[in-house]
Amino acid sequence: MGDARRPPAVPIPPVLIAGKAEVFRALEASLGKSFSSKELTPPPNPLIIVIRGPSGVGKDSVIKRLREVQEGIHFVVTAMSRAKRLGEVDGKDYFFVSKEEFLSMVDRDELLESALVYGDYKRVPKPHISEYMSKGYDIVLRVDIQGAAKLKSIFGNSAVFIFIVAENEAELVDRLIDRKMETSDTLLLRVKTAHEEMKHLKQFNYEVVNAKGKLESAVKLVESNIDVEKAKVRQRTAVI
Repeated sequence: MGDARRPPAVPIPPVLIAGKAEVFRALEASLGKSFSSKELTPPPNPLIIVIRGPSGVGKDSVIKRLREVQEGIHFVVTAMSRAKRLGEVDGKDYFFVSKEEFLSMVDRDELLESALVYGDYKRVPKPHISEYMSKGYDIVLRVDIQGAAKLKSIFGNSAVFIFIVAENEAELVDRLIDRKMETSDTLLLRVKTAHEEMKHLKQFNYEVVNAKGKLESAVKLVESNIDVEKAKVRQRTAVI
């Protein structure tokens, strides 16, 4: 009597009693193919990341910290025709050259772009970019607004353009005054230039606020911008 009241036994599906390897081979046999261990998608393309922002916004601090925390990035050192400032290192912050040497580089077509900024010449070298991109590095370029416009005309949408800003105009001017590196005339020029640069914000892909005392937050946001670009199905492909 007791046995008659029990529910009928339910067969255990084969997948639950078979070993993992056996199930794996059975699936391959059913599909008529072996499962590949290769990555489903190729590694993301190296990026060219153009960073710009008004003087005093702290873009150099953002880039310096980015280099410390982000692997696979090469920062291209630009050439500058002005004299070194206190604390700057030749070959690290800029390559400091004479105006004559700079113009000679232009004649030899060694520059990706060049510009006259505050009476001094800046340039971005072609060979450094090609060399490191071929090794899989992302490239970070720090340029002035003229340089950003020129690179936009060269790369179009194949490069990533990031604009660094302060939290507000008053804070930006305050930072410029605190630097104590400007005459009254050059300070006024930089403030006027910052006003003009902000008009070009919509030409950039991302805006990052580098608020006072919140450098880490700004750097993490730049890293997030890079991660977004790496995750896109349609990758940017920059060619020098």
